[in-house]
Amino acid sequence: MADALLTVENLHTEFTRQEDVIYAVNGVSFSVAPGETLGIVGESGSGKSVSVLSVLGLLRGSGKVTQGSAKFEGTELLKLKRRQLEDIRGRDIGVIFQDPMTSLNPTMRIGDQIMEGMLTHHYASRKAAYNRTIDLLTEVGIPEPTSRFRNYPFEFSGGMRQRVMIAMAIACEPQLLIADEPTTALDVTVQMQVLALLQKLRQKSRMSVVIITHDFGVATNFCDRIMVMYAGKVMESAPLEEFLKRPAHPYTIGLKASIIEVGQSNRVLQPIPGTTQQLTEPPRACPFVDRCAFAQDACHEELPELRSIGSDHLVACLRAEEVMSHAG
Repeated sequence: MADALLTVENLHTEFTRQEDVIYAVNGVSFSVAPGETLGIVGESGSGKSVSVLSVLGLLRGSGKVTQGSAKFEGTELLKLKRRQLEDIRGRDIGVIFQDPMTSLNPTMRIGDQIMEGMLTHHYASRKAAYNRTIDLLTEVGIPEPTSRFRNYPFEFSGGMRQRVMIAMAIACEPQLLIADEPTTALDVTVQMQVLALLQKLRQKSRMSVVIITHDFGVATNFCDRIMVMYAGKVMESAPLEEFLKRPAHPYTIGLKASIIEVGQSNRVLQPIPGTTQQLTEPPRACPFVDRCAFAQDACHEELPELRSIGSDHLVACLRAEEVMSHAG
């Protein structure tokens, strides 16, 4: 995409263990346009979070990017030194991590943690950073922000801690916000409050958002475009309306069938049969083949590449046209 804010191409990430190698990300490509919200969906272990952490230089332990490109406003992130990448993270790219209780520093007051990013990136003076922190706490719905500024993370509920994480992530007015499972472990009411807050902030600032989630409903209610991942690969990517009307990958159909939406209380859940394969070697055939009702001999022998089947609609399936007809 020529005008993309973030462009990732052919990304490969591996984790070396004592006994073997885990091929966690296997040729992932995607882009995010200015003002767009992209939802990355898939079950646990599909490579959603690892793909984004790879781009941000936040891999832990033995994880390493072995191949690919990730350009933010034309700058190749994968070739930057650690300090250069740190200058972009927090200032131009904000991140909301999965678990706010472990992501927040338990020994620092939450106000100081929000101010820290602004001071580190020279976004504002200490006085201006304090005033903006109070404004941010108000904006994300923290009551009595002046007194709550001095509280520690353990003094907040899970939903309030997540709001603090959002305030930290947007403190320097980033162009891109990465939200990694932002509603995990929150009850349904608080989930909707957090998503409504993110939607409000996105519309106000026109920032781009990448939301990583295993919850299909969260993605379809919040995002402009959906990308489905499985076994470290992109299975399907399409604008939301096209994605809902014309799903073209068996895994996408399986995900849709495994959730119950409002008004469908009498429908029986249809779980996807089988389990995810171990990624101890690079995929050489369709990684979903053993769980797929549409599989044929060629699917066991050929690794399908992403191909276009419509306007901005990509799918990695040899039988995508038949899948679409079945879904319709």
